[in-house]
Amino acid sequence: MTEPQRFWLIAGVLLTTGLVYLLAPILSPFIAGAALAYLFDPLADKLEDKGMSRTLSVVAIFFVFVLLLATSILTLIPLLGDQVQLLHEKLPAIIEWFNNTVLPWFEQKTGISIAVLKENLRDTIITAWNYVGDYIQTAAAQLTRSGLAIFALIGNLVLIPVVTFYLLRDWDNLIDKLATLLPRNMEKQVISVVKECDEVLGAFIRGQLFVMFLLGFSYALGLWLVGLDFALLIGLLAGLASIIPYMGFAVGLVAATAIAFFQYGDFVHLIMVFGVFTVGQMLEGMVFTPLLVGDRIGLHPVAVIFSILVGGQLFGFTGMLLALPVAAVVMVLVRTAHQHYLESGFYGIEISDNDSEQSQEAVDNQL
Repeated sequence: MTEPQRFWLIAGVLLTTGLVYLLAPILSPFIAGAALAYLFDPLADKLEDKGMSRTLSVVAIFFVFVLLLATSILTLIPLLGDQVQLLHEKLPAIIEWFNNTVLPWFEQKTGISIAVLKENLRDTIITAWNYVGDYIQTAAAQLTRSGLAIFALIGNLVLIPVVTFYLLRDWDNLIDKLATLLPRNMEKQVISVVKECDEVLGAFIRGQLFVMFLLGFSYALGLWLVGLDFALLIGLLAGLASIIPYMGFAVGLVAATAIAFFQYGDFVHLIMVFGVFTVGQMLEGMVFTPLLVGDRIGLHPVAVIFSILVGGQLFGFTGMLLALPVAAVVMVLVRTAHQHYLESGFYGIEISDNDSEQSQEAVDNQL
């Protein structure tokens, strides 16, 4: 890489970061559209290989996707509404049980006095719950009164499928045009890195999202078979939290254990709940992740948490959407930079191809 190329590369990265920061409030529909286009591009390619035109392939994909999405919404929304209503009705009783049963038991076993916590817990949780409800009602009222806000919301919802359609239709042409812009002396190296990034991003976007869905479904189905009242809510929460390794298991298990103990008050159902999450973890580790993700991402759990927090802190919700894909790409770039460092004169040691492969495997395991 020449000095002018290095300068323009750094300038381009800084400019892109600044634009993302400045335009973050309007980028969400474009990011969502690009993610959906990237998600469905392999399927569109396969339909093209079978003789369909690109436009007809995209239309067919859209039709099936919208049909599945509408079916899911019409099925899940009433069920989730019923469970939220049930939670609202039972929350005071849950708080009373926790305050009068769990905390005294904890105080007896540990010898730690928690009298102040016992007095304030119920009021604190109910106040927080009412605050959340009031906030939602206020936000809904403001949204209803503000024609501009409604227009913006509808515009974003309409914009996502429009962006997705055009990006998906022209995806291959856009990639080819971007490839022609690469400096000739860097083309092979950049394409090699981009292909590796594509594998990692494909594993994340196409694989991890499916793993989250399957885990949420598995947890919800298992808890429903156990007879838990809030099986769907807990399963959905655990599935969404599974974007961070082991977080879905921990959050879901704690919530399900508390609800099972409150609802049944015996150890049999606690063991059954533990069995549901144990089976879920086994399915994730032995079936879902190996088949859908593989070992191509390799981000450490701490790196995942750090990436999401940094993205949210710097760029808000848009940053959280971009955090893990960007972290996956950065991981690929770090691997490449590490390899170049080992082969550079600055490192100062000649290494064989075998040593290089072993060093690369070591840094992959660390990441």
